[in-house]
Amino acid sequence: MAESDTESTVRATVKATLDRRVRSMEWLPKQLGLRRFARVLIEDGPPNSLIARCETEEDPAGRPAGAAAEPPLEPIRALLEAAGLPVPTFYGADARGEIQLLEDLGDESLRERATQHPDETRPLYTEACNWIARLQAVEPAPIAAFDRRLDAEWFRYKADLFARHGLTRPCRPDERAVIQTSFDRIAAVAAAAPLRLSHRDYQSANLMVRSGAAPGKRLVMIDLQGAFLAPPEYDLVCLLRDSYVELDETELTHQLAQIRPQLPDAPEEEIFQRRFDLLTLSRKCKDLARFCYAARERGDTRYLEFVPTTLRALRRASRRAADREPAFEAFADLIAGIPEPS
Repeated sequence: MAESDTESTVRATVKATLDRRVRSMEWLPKQLGLRRFARVLIEDGPPNSLIARCETEEDPAGRPAGAAAEPPLEPIRALLEAAGLPVPTFYGADARGEIQLLEDLGDESLRERATQHPDETRPLYTEACNWIARLQAVEPAPIAAFDRRLDAEWFRYKADLFARHGLTRPCRPDERAVIQTSFDRIAAVAAAAPLRLSHRDYQSANLMVRSGAAPGKRLVMIDLQGAFLAPPEYDLVCLLRDSYVELDETELTHQLAQIRPQLPDAPEEEIFQRRFDLLTLSRKCKDLARFCYAARERGDTRYLEFVPTTLRALRRASRRAADREPAFEAFADLIAGIPEPS
């Protein structure tokens, strides 16, 4: 749908669902995904503004071959709202569900807040970890999120993505074999873990800071539609090994220690740390590959500045994995040899 057509549909949706007129629309900057968002100012509020979430044709390269497309935002948003989790208010949608009108949470995410106010890092990250425990306690419901899971197909997809784009050069057959064997080992560990509801992309850019909210209730989750079942460490990896905000090791250790006993499964410390490191490998390999792919194939170089952070997380996790299990030694050596962008 052309941008002008989308704007017309947004205006019509605001009129149909809220019986209000749009004063103006401002498109927000594009992200790695193809979905677009616009800030919409409306007459006779409240609300005085809202966010139009505009679906586009999905890029099938963003998921394993044969895997179902991401489900819609509803009903996972409604389920989490009913469970008392912080999600945006939903105002309505067009008849085809391609335009959703959501609460405008402002422009400050945890990414910006933690970067500009480092003294607030601990309380905000403690709150973010606590919401993970609450999310994992949500009872199963007959919606798509509980039919989706981090399985062997997802790990094979991530291994292939990393082999094609993550080394910053062509991957040799022997290197591809090392990558695939390592991801198969990670998949086996994940398959033996308990599965809990996970946001799937619980990183600082997807946690908005609500202005004026009370401590412990400042964060709001966005980008919920990809939720699936995964080991209990998965969202913690997304948050604490985020490429956009690099926590120091002392803070990361503190957050892991305080949240582990609060998780519904309260994993034993050794297996908890092992899974955390192995899931860091799969997550950061995927992130590195996507950053390099965006630069090479789309000409979008904005994310190359986060490659060094991503590589540091990969090197730490791969070294610890190899120290525990020599089978990861070749993989750790391969990661150690990836150059940082010049």
